[in-house]
Amino acid sequence: MAERLPPWFKKRMPKPGMMAEMNALLGGLHLNTICQSALCPNIGDCFSRHTATFLVLGDTCTRNCTFCAVSKGKPEPVDPDEPAHVAEAVARLKLRHVVITSVTRDDLPDGGAAHFAAIIRLLKQQDSRLTVEVLVPDFRGSAEALRTVMVARPDVLNHNVETVPRLYPEVRPMADFSRSIGLLKTAKAMDPTVTTKSGLMVGLGETPEEVAGAMESLRAADCDLLTIGQYLAPSPKHHPVVNFVTPEQFDEFARLGKRMGFREVASAPLVRSSFEAAALYGKMNANA
Repeated sequence: MAERLPPWFKKRMPKPGMMAEMNALLGGLHLNTICQSALCPNIGDCFSRHTATFLVLGDTCTRNCTFCAVSKGKPEPVDPDEPAHVAEAVARLKLRHVVITSVTRDDLPDGGAAHFAAIIRLLKQQDSRLTVEVLVPDFRGSAEALRTVMVARPDVLNHNVETVPRLYPEVRPMADFSRSIGLLKTAKAMDPTVTTKSGLMVGLGETPEEVAGAMESLRAADCDLLTIGQYLAPSPKHHPVVNFVTPEQFDEFARLGKRMGFREVASAPLVRSSFEAAALYGKMNANA
């Protein structure tokens, strides 16, 4: 098991004032972020630039993934005011590209799809120039739930496969790799103009060949954007870090992804699915 962080993980500490300002804004609006709930190592970078990835549908997940720091258990009822609170935060932060994700809510009949749709519509009504990226759960494979999100017209439909198929039983025991690939494929079939996106973690015990195989599956589903980053265990109780992937290997994954036909690939140790999402989306459009 790998424990000590390699030197390429060194980051500057954020200014306390900026962190406090963001925490106050989010707390005042009763909003959660994946930055906080998932203990993201990039939180200082994002908060210092007055941006964040909003975590909706509460902060308690009904799944038991072993890599994730988000709380697990019985969720609270959905806050009907959350869409308005997200819209207010977006306006106050002057965001141009908004990223919204959620916990998985298997307790809800539609998995929270209508809530995602309501947020997308409200944001688009508030500012038609916004680009909205949603990072959705698998909705237990429900095409109806996915369609509810898609008809709200997000600019980016993201769903992370997270790891290679072999590791699903120990890393994502309540998920299914094929189901996740199917969601991305169905989203593109529902709206060929939508940008689809997915992400992988490495360092969980997979091989480079298995990563390449997962990438091939994503391209077969016509996935446009890909992120690959190093897994970091949130605590000793979570899945261990098996190895630290070198920056050179991350660069090779990026080159491989471009050869496969991904429109853009972000691959580096500290890459996360939503980190610098606006830059990746903008790069894709600039190179179109």
